[in-house]
Amino acid sequence: MSSPAVPSASRRTVLRGAALAGAAGLGAAACTGGAGARGPAAPTAPVDLGAEGEVPVGGARLYREEKLVVAQPAKGEYKAFSAVCTHAGCVVDKVEDGKVRCPCHGSVFEAATGKVLQGPAGAPLPSVPVKADGGKLIAGPDA
Repeated sequence: MSSPAVPSASRRTVLRGAALAGAAGLGAAACTGGAGARGPAAPTAPVDLGAEGEVPVGGARLYREEKLVVAQPAKGEYKAFSAVCTHAGCVVDKVEDGKVRCPCHGSVFEAATGKVLQGPAGAPLPSVPVKADGGKLIAGPDA
């Protein structure tokens, strides 16, 4: 008995497959950034965020350049979190109605706790030390 003929792939089919695989790899690399691709998820040195009055009582504020979200759940009580989404490393872009939103894949976090409210993120935003000092907010190590 002879074995059935197996068609061979044309050069064009092989090259097209290689190009698609390469493009898929680039897309995956763009979405998996994490801390290494976009810098650290939290400050590595104390950061002066400015006047403590910039964060409303019962609300939160995004400090996009510093990659931080700072909430003030009660007067004089501050909580800070990394603004780097725990899903794919994108920096969040909005704080509205007590929610922090990531533009990349739609994750939503609670501004006062960093807790995940809607995935795909599975982990909360990391907590960052923050304190009020002389009317200013300082976040990061030794805060």
